[in-house]
Amino acid sequence: MIDINKALVVPILACLLTACTTTQIDRGTYIADTRHHARNADSRIRFLVMHYTEIDEKQSLAVLTGDEVSVHYVVPDAPRVERGEPVVFQLVPEDKRAWHAGQSYWQGATELNASSIGIENVNLGPLGSLSDGKWQPYPPAQTDALVKLSRDIVTRYNIPPTRVVGHSDIAPQRKIDPGPLFPWHALYDAGVGAWPDDATVAAHLAGRDPKAPADVRALQEKLKRYGYDIATDGILDDKTRRVFSAFQMHFRPSDYAGNADAESDAIAQALLDKYFAN
Repeated sequence: MIDINKALVVPILACLLTACTTTQIDRGTYIADTRHHARNADSRIRFLVMHYTEIDEKQSLAVLTGDEVSVHYVVPDAPRVERGEPVVFQLVPEDKRAWHAGQSYWQGATELNASSIGIENVNLGPLGSLSDGKWQPYPPAQTDALVKLSRDIVTRYNIPPTRVVGHSDIAPQRKIDPGPLFPWHALYDAGVGAWPDDATVAAHLAGRDPKAPADVRALQEKLKRYGYDIATDGILDDKTRRVFSAFQMHFRPSDYAGNADAESDAIAQALLDKYFAN
C-alpha cells in the first residue's frame, strides 16, 4: 500500500526547499530561471522561400532526406487527402535550419538558410530547353495545399508580404525556380506574398507602350530598393538581365526576357508605392 501522506508531502517539501516554480527549467547540470523576458527579440524565421524540385515526388524525397540538401516542406503535385485536408511532407522542424537557399541575398540579408523556411514543390520546371518556353504547370490541388501551408506559416511568424520570395529572387544568378507558372497571384489572393495593384501599374505606365524601353539604372535602383541584389550602374549586362528576368517571372510572367521595359518599371514602382511608401 502507498503511504499517501508521504507521497504528497515529500514533493511539496522538495519544491519549497529548491524554490520550485514553473519559471524554472532543470536541464540536468544547471537550472535556467525564465522569469525575466527581453523585449528586444524576434523569431529566427523572417523569410519564406519557394522552390520547385525538377524531379518527381519519389526522387525528391530521396534527395531531400539525404546528406546534400534539405528543406522544411515538400508539397506533392498530387497531395493525398486525409480528413478532408491535403497532406504535405515536413522533412525538417521549423526551428531547425534547412539547406535549401544556398548563397543568397534579400533585403540586406545573406545566406537565407539561417533565417527562412523553405518549401519545395514537386514540379519538373522547364519541359525541354529554356528557349522552348514550356513549363510544367502547378495543378489546382497542389496550389490549394501550398496556399494552406504558406498562409499558416506567414501568419504564425508574421512574415511580411515582400519576404515571401522565390529561389530565383534571392539567387538570380544561378537559379530560375519556381518558374513563371508558379501561382504567385493565387497566394497573394489568399493573403500570402506581395502583388502590385493594377490601377497603380496603369497610372505609372501613363499610356506608354508596355514594351517601350525603360531607363536601366532607374529599374535597377527600384529593384535594389525592393530587395534584389543588383548593381545600379545603368548597364544591361547578363547579370542585370538575370535579375530583371527573375523579377518578371515573379510579377509579369508573360514576358521574362530580362529587358528593361516600361511595364516592368511601372510594376516595380507600384510595388514600392504599396509596400515601401514610408
